[in-house]
Amino acid sequence: MTIAPRSRPKTFALADLMAKAMDPVLAKQGFGAADLVLNWDEIVGERLARVCEPIKLQWPARPPKAEPGFALEPASLIVRVESGFAVELQHIGGTLIERVNTHLGWRCVGKLLLRQGPVGKGKKATRVKPAADPVARRQAEAETAAIADDGLRDALIRLGERVIAEKRAKDGS
Repeated sequence: MTIAPRSRPKTFALADLMAKAMDPVLAKQGFGAADLVLNWDEIVGERLARVCEPIKLQWPARPPKAEPGFALEPASLIVRVESGFAVELQHIGGTLIERVNTHLGWRCVGKLLLRQGPVGKGKKATRVKPAADPVARRQAEAETAAIADDGLRDALIRLGERVIAEKRAKDGS
C-alpha cells in the first residue's frame, strides 16, 4: 500500500480571489471593492462622514483600441453631501481626494463631484467591524511583503485579509 505524497496547499493570485469577494452592487457603481464605502468615516473623519457619503466612482471612457501602455485617467468620485455643507466640502475637496487615494494606495480618484441631497438614508446608527482575524492578517502581510510602496502594500493587506478571512469562514477552517 502506497501513501500518496501530501499535496501542497493551493495558492491563488489576489486578483483571482477579489472578483469573488467584490460586492456586485458596488461594482455597478464603479467601486472595485467595498473598502471605500465601508471605511468612509475613517477616511474622511467622523464629522464629514455625517454630512457626506460616496455614491459612485465614475471612470472615464476607455478608447476602443487602447494601445499598450495606455494610462487610464483617474476616476471621478461622486459624493452626496448635505446642502449646508456643499461649499465647505468643495473647499476641502483636494484634501478629501488625497485621503481617499492614500487609503486605496494609488491615484484612483482625480476629481470630486458633489451631489446635494440627504445623507444617511437607511444607514445604521453604528457600523460593526468584522472581527479581526490575525491568521488572515499574517498571511496577507506575508504575501505582500515584497511590495515596496507602503500605501499599495497596506491597501492590499486590508483587501487580502478580508478575502482570506471570508474564505476561511466559508470553508469552516
